[in-house]
Amino acid sequence: MKIAVEGCMHGDLDNVYATLLHLQDVEKIKIDLLICCGDFQAVRNEKDLESLNVPAKYKSMNSFWKYYSGEKVAPFPTIFIGGNHEASNYLWELYYGGWAAPQIYFLGFAGVIKFGNIRIGGLSGIYKSHHYHSGHYEKVPYNERDIRSIYHVREYDVHKLMQVEEPIDIFLSHDWPLGITDHGNLKSLLSQKPFFKQEIQEGTLGSKPAAELLEKLRPSYWFSAHLHCKFAALVQHGEGSSVTKFLALDKCLPGRKFLQVIEVESEPGPYELQYDEEWLAIMRKFNSILPLTIRRVDYSNVQLDLQECRHFVRNKLQSRGAKPFDFVRTVPCHDPCQPLANGVFSGHCRNPQTEALLQLLELEYLLDNKSESREFSGSPASFISSSFDYGTEDIPIDDVDDIDEPKEVDASETENEQI
Repeated sequence: MKIAVEGCMHGDLDNVYATLLHLQDVEKIKIDLLICCGDFQAVRNEKDLESLNVPAKYKSMNSFWKYYSGEKVAPFPTIFIGGNHEASNYLWELYYGGWAAPQIYFLGFAGVIKFGNIRIGGLSGIYKSHHYHSGHYEKVPYNERDIRSIYHVREYDVHKLMQVEEPIDIFLSHDWPLGITDHGNLKSLLSQKPFFKQEIQEGTLGSKPAAELLEKLRPSYWFSAHLHCKFAALVQHGEGSSVTKFLALDKCLPGRKFLQVIEVESEPGPYELQYDEEWLAIMRKFNSILPLTIRRVDYSNVQLDLQECRHFVRNKLQSRGAKPFDFVRTVPCHDPCQPLANGVFSGHCRNPQTEALLQLLELEYLLDNKSESREFSGSPASFISSSFDYGTEDIPIDDVDDIDEPKEVDASETENEQI
């Protein structure tokens, strides 16, 4: 199975897909799946821009809306996680995961999905210690504070991922796991990103929860983005134990290493997305304590047994099938001829996919049960020559040295400006 991995999308679906189609033609290969490591920016209309935490100059419709409306269809199955620059109102509709557009699947705030026999897990958002133990207290329509906190990783979502016991093939996070720079070519990284040095020395460059998940899950591959540079590392888990191949990629711009294709051993295709039995069992067990206030979650209130949940989910999937529920549009799409006509809805929208999944698992819909109080341009070919790496050994030991040349400061900027 050939899987294309992309760093920060920033809504530029047209160019990423065009690059991959061009690549398929030039290299005479077939790409089975595209994975995006965050800042996807699934903006459907002008109203969604209000939930996108970016400076005003970056508030653009870009190209996702074409795929949401059906004007275009993604040429490859696409899986993405959320970053820190997202249409957070839309992603909240799909908190548990779901189709953001036909062929484009959001993994949820935390989630595990199967593509063929490959298990893919992911954690959306970025880590900020002051919000980590809070619940998901932000309420649509988001105020100025909410849009700067809604994408901060929460302990509850990490806790669910920490319950996963079965092997994970690929894991995605937007920010890097804390300490990952110890396992790659740090000298080369600092020669190009010297402002990382202080954060690395202070132990603040990266996500502590992601590092904990890396140690617990030990996936074969771990992909990240966020810091707008390419960095490869190999993490050895204990003596003679498993190894995780880590790769961070850049954003989609000409001359930047934003894309890489890996080849993963798998059963023969055709491949399709399917719900993961173990993950749905974990979701069922912990859904009743989904924290929707600023207070820390109380795990003592969990009543369900995980093995009983597993048996329940297995029976449900055997009778219904494991394919995710179909995509449904929930708001009007951007119309270039009438740009303001679809910007009136501002409340929470119950996505039929989310409702159907909860009904399947016989769970209560909780996502709107919140307290009122708040505690690029250019031809496809222009992206190919210096933006892409390909080979049958895509992240070997020697590739640790292969870092691209940065052209901007990222870590020293505020997170609001890190675009």
